[in-house]
Amino acid sequence: MSIFFRVLSAAYIAGIFLFADSSMVSDVAPFNPYSLLHIPLYGILTLLLIFSKWSSIFINRGNSTNSTNPSNSINLLTAGLIALVVAIADEIHQAYLPNRNASVIDVLLDMIGIILCITLISRVARKSRFINVIMLINRKTQKKVYD
Repeated sequence: MSIFFRVLSAAYIAGIFLFADSSMVSDVAPFNPYSLLHIPLYGILTLLLIFSKWSSIFINRGNSTNSTNPSNSINLLTAGLIALVVAIADEIHQAYLPNRNASVIDVLLDMIGIILCITLISRVARKSRFINVIMLINRKTQKKVYD
């Protein structure tokens, strides 16, 4: 499952850069006041990055200091920083495109999407009863395999 999200993340990042100079951007512009589509665009990227590294988010919660735990704040911040680097690189890339310009406001909107995604994932990972049920099932199946 992790390889699927890694490939999807790479394709998504490539799509961000490839579509930066397409006519599709100008077609969407009337429906995108104040560049607000940056928020879900980079929220989705952050979600894909979290799942690409830690696709077992709903199975292996473990304790909060475990490095394989996706709700560990270091893991979430790592995914957020990768998404932020992509956002900054995309704005630098747009500065060199003839019909586009770089904007600090766009990077700030990207950061809002990243922060919203990280907040949502951390809350879901901590409070979801669904996760607790999955963990219980996972423990019982592991006991049967090892016994």
